Amino acid sequence: MAQRISDRVLDYIIHEMIEVVQNSKDEIFSISEEARKEHEHLVKELQDTKIRVAQHINDGDDLEQKVRFSRRRLAEVSKHFDRYTEAEIREVYEKTHAMQTKLAMLRQEESVLREKRDDLERRLVSLAQTIERAEGLAGKISVVLNYLHDDFKQVNEMLEEAKEKQEFGLKIIEAQEEERRKISREIHDGPAQMLANILLRSELVERTFLNQDVDQALVEIKSVREMIRTSLYEVRRIIYDLRPMALDDLGLIPTMKKYISTTADYNNLKIEFHAFGEKKRLHQKYEIAVFRLVQEALQNAVKHAEASLIQVKLDIGKSDLTMVIKDNGVGFDPSLKKDKSFGLIGMRERVEMLEGEMNISSSIGKGTTIYIKVPYTSV
Repeated sequence: MAQRISDRVLDYIIHEMIEVVQNSKDEIFSISEEARKEHEHLVKELQDTKIRVAQHINDGDDLEQKVRFSRRRLAEVSKHFDRYTEAEIREVYEKTHAMQTKLAMLRQEESVLREKRDDLERRLVSLAQTIERAEGLAGKISVVLNYLHDDFKQVNEMLEEAKEKQEFGLKIIEAQEEERRKISREIHDGPAQMLANILLRSELVERTFLNQDVDQALVEIKSVREMIRTSLYEVRRIIYDLRPMALDDLGLIPTMKKYISTTADYNNLKIEFHAFGEKKRLHQKYEIAVFRLVQEALQNAVKHAEASLIQVKLDIGKSDLTMVIKDNGVGFDPSLKKDKSFGLIGMRERVEMLEGEMNISSSIGKGTTIYIKVPYTSV
């Protein structure tokens, strides 16, 4: 329960962090777009201002020439005022004054427009820098966001893998305890009981022999011998389950044949075994690992697959060995993790320790195929 709450809190924190970064990116993008629109507006305004400045300069220059001409005319009239009427003198004076006033206004407007033009150019430079910084920052945030997505995905995968390994470790401990209980029961119910019976029967043989009943003593001795034989078989069976000695004596393929045959007979199930490639001994660690992989795969198939046919193929190449375990059972969805999948997780862990690869192909109602390939070194 605590683990699930912790997972939800971590997911919430990761989601919030990514959302904050995403919102920051969106805000920066919005600022960049607003700055770009403002930039476009100022560019148009600057163009209009430059046109107006140029127009005012031209109009001012033209008017300035007219003012100079009018002032010369006024000077001439003032010098020879006796030649002109009062009305003509007043007209020249007023005309000159009006043009001078208009020229002053034009120059003032030109000055204002020049200041506006310069201010617009400064603002455009500042906006261009803002847009450039915003775009650069947005690009960096995009990279960071991608890294966050990828890194947090890897973190989640690592956490999930660590969680699986932790659960797998607990399952291993449970399996070890269960195996100990099983062996304890088997020894108690099998060899231990038989040895106790043998002890009792041996005492009976002794009493019978002392009573001079030799024939009955021989019968009891035969019974004791049979009980000893049965106990020996049970002890050997338990030892074989723990570690088949035939693996050390005969090698991988004969041991697999015997184990598969015994499993098929015990479960009343058809199991086919085919060996290809080189019939040679492998290093002990590879023979043990391959045998345990086949053992686990068959146990999973027998327990869960409800199959009527299991096929096991082993191909020993020059530098690697390949195994295929296929059944025609009920199959399963590999994307769904169940308690019974810990057997497969254990197999995958063992394959990874050997630097091999393992692929599982299965679907509901279409059976399961396990493909394993492991590189090896010769003995």
